[in-house]
Amino acid sequence: MKIVIYGGSFNPPHCGHVEAAMTISEQLKPDKLLIIPANIPPHKELAEGSPDAHERLLLTQLAFSDMPNVEVSDIELHREGKSYTASTVELLMQQYPDAELYLAMGTDMLLSFEEWYRFRFLLETLTLAVFVRSEGEEAEMLRHAEYLKKEYGAKIIPLRHEPKSMSSRDIRDMLCRRMGASFLPEKVYERIIANGDYDAKPELYWLREKAYAMLKPNRVAHVVGCESEAVKLAQRWGEDPEDAAEAGILHDITKKLSLQEQLILCDKYGIINDTVEEHNVKLLHAKTGAAMAKRLFNVSKEVYEAIRWHTTGKPDMTLLEKIIYMADYIEPNRDFEGVEKLRTLAYENLDAAMALGLKMSLEDIRSYGQEPYIASVEAYEWYKPFEQ
Repeated sequence: MKIVIYGGSFNPPHCGHVEAAMTISEQLKPDKLLIIPANIPPHKELAEGSPDAHERLLLTQLAFSDMPNVEVSDIELHREGKSYTASTVELLMQQYPDAELYLAMGTDMLLSFEEWYRFRFLLETLTLAVFVRSEGEEAEMLRHAEYLKKEYGAKIIPLRHEPKSMSSRDIRDMLCRRMGASFLPEKVYERIIANGDYDAKPELYWLREKAYAMLKPNRVAHVVGCESEAVKLAQRWGEDPEDAAEAGILHDITKKLSLQEQLILCDKYGIINDTVEEHNVKLLHAKTGAAMAKRLFNVSKEVYEAIRWHTTGKPDMTLLEKIIYMADYIEPNRDFEGVEKLRTLAYENLDAAMALGLKMSLEDIRSYGQEPYIASVEAYEWYKPFEQ
């Protein structure tokens, strides 16, 4: 039985790691490829703010979940202190006494191999499979491999591999700047965003793809318009345009759901409704949309609240809340009597626009013989002094 060990911090596991694993599978054809996340790598400390060992294990399992004959092992995560390869190999020898063990590594690791803990034991026990990225690197690797063979009887073979230019450190730096999605397996990126690992914020193009897939086709144009209007209002009034874009993209993600589906989500997310809300899909979608945006995309409290109040409004709204309420109302696809006046006012005096918009909304609801929701009435009373 041929087993290849491929270890690392996987912090986070990225497409380069997956491509390396594919190279191992194609060139060595192992019966089992063991992916082993380190608890604390011996050659470096984990970066500040890294997820805990359990989370890195889950991310690594997601990264390699589509590869056959691959097992992600937690063998090093249960040990305290640094994760020494020699200790792991001893355990694997007990678990697989008849196996032929290989250890995959980069050329840089081979060149410093004599500095490894119990390196002689490893050279006696393992075949080293070394990634080489160029002819020059291969020549350097082969020279050092020849030295290790003569000095210690090492068994070393090359793995020809042309990796993408990426590193976990660079990706960690990208994630908090709404970058890096293309370097990560989709399942890994989804979990990182949902958990807020590495202080990650979603790339807006990716967020649009996810949000639009949750909408009825005829609602996409409205959401596109709402995002565009929200960004322009944010730029006019000094709010963060990315927060405005995020809230605009996500504000209607549960809009298409039925009343029963809305109530199921309320139960799932622990949302408490009054007797009016529990019979009104329009009111519920703002609350369930905010909760789902938090669960799936880890939106900030500010974005959560902007989505939460975009339908009814409320007294004393934050700037972002007002922007999303107004963007939803006046986006370019809206066409109703008075919309042009409201659009102009929104860029001249946002509070006055709130007063006018809320007044128009209340009048429209009452024209159908219905009673407006209390939050909208209270919101109008708050903004009424700003009327022009």
